[in-house]
Amino acid sequence: MGAFYDYTAGAIRRIYDRRIVGPPVLALEQHFPDGARFVDRWTAIRDEAEAVARRLHEVPRFHEIMREQQAISANDARDWRLFVLKAYGKEVPANMARCPVLAGLVAEFPQVLSASISFMAPGKHIPRHRGPFRGVLRFYLGLSMPRPAAGRRGAVLGIADRQYRLRDGEAMLWDDTYPHEVWNDSDAVRSVLLLDVWRPGMPLDMALFSRALISIVRMGMHVRGVA
Repeated sequence: MGAFYDYTAGAIRRIYDRRIVGPPVLALEQHFPDGARFVDRWTAIRDEAEAVARRLHEVPRFHEIMREQQAISANDARDWRLFVLKAYGKEVPANMARCPVLAGLVAEFPQVLSASISFMAPGKHIPRHRGPFRGVLRFYLGLSMPRPAAGRRGAVLGIADRQYRLRDGEAMLWDDTYPHEVWNDSDAVRSVLLLDVWRPGMPLDMALFSRALISIVRMGMHVRGVA
């Protein structure tokens, strides 16, 4: 299944690459200006994330949601857990209820396709990989970002051979079809808000193609609410 997924993802990327171009990191104010609303409420979103984290063992690991992600989620026996509020257009009511501030914002902006809070355990490394959907952009908002200690990296996002270290409350928008990897080289849990948003201005046929692909991926996900 993993080899088939990689082959299919590669083929999909090639289709996008011929039609949709752009840099690894994009201007938030141009491509997702509504992201500023999430930044404005980041402390409230962080508080909701901290409440979820008090029962973190109940939140599924990423490879428990998508089995195809075993290689990047279960690679080092350290947890990468995803609290999903919305998955490729489908809301998870129990999780939306746990985070009313975040849920209200997500519901306000229909261009938000997916929304989740990502928790990385201390020492976790997500290996270099690529996403398949250039029609979708990734919004990344730091909620609890461990700072580097002596001789440690801290929380790092590497995209296309450049490293980014965001502080709490800082956000960026990027294209996850570029090679990327993540480290939490610290002694604390790292938490970020992840939103997948539709890329604006896509040709109509590519927008329809993207929506068809998203529907297929959604059928393969196993998302459960955390009561």
